Amino acid sequence: MQPSTDLSFLALVASASLVVKLVMLLLLVASFLSWLFIFQKLFSLRQAVRQADDFEREFWSGVDLAALFQSLTSGPIVARGMAKIFEAGFREFSKLKRQGGMDISAVMDGTRRAMRAAYQRELDQLEGRLSFLATVGSVSPYVGLFGTVWGIMNSFRGLANVGQATLAHVAPGIAEALIATAMGLFAAIPAVIAYNRYTHDIDRLATRYESFMEELSNILQRQAR
Repeated sequence: MQPSTDLSFLALVASASLVVKLVMLLLLVASFLSWLFIFQKLFSLRQAVRQADDFEREFWSGVDLAALFQSLTSGPIVARGMAKIFEAGFREFSKLKRQGGMDISAVMDGTRRAMRAAYQRELDQLEGRLSFLATVGSVSPYVGLFGTVWGIMNSFRGLANVGQATLAHVAPGIAEALIATAMGLFAAIPAVIAYNRYTHDIDRLATRYESFMEELSNILQRQAR
């Protein structure tokens, strides 16, 4: 193995073995997708918080619940988040009330189940792509480490054909192998930070949804009486 004097990043990547190059490509794709999902989730969570703020402001303004339900179901925009939970709960409440012959507890149980189902669907949508970020954050360092170990192994195997090994013979191979570890960390660190942050934000939003469901249940129960 001839010592290489070009230790630039591109030269090291170009001279890496096929396995190390495949590892780098995999980590590059994972990093690109994780950043794509990070920005998508950032915008979707901001929109969900804004929608919750707008709906709570309208809900507590004293508007008639039937009129609010009618505006949500007849409008061109599909209700999301807290509005969707209200829509599902009020629809079930109105349907059970029209049936007649049911006591208040049965009506409210059906209403709560409808709201809980809508709540779970909204939460599942908010949590979409988070599992990918968690996977990238936990697996990428090990994938990069695999590329590093493979590259260093090839570097030392190449020394078998060299009569006298020097640092100039070993350094390029080790440097190109360590790039895989660096790329693994580059992919993992933003994914872990984003996952923890978004999980916290979703938990806070879920708490708001649950509090709203309890408040709406109390209001509907008073109306049922």
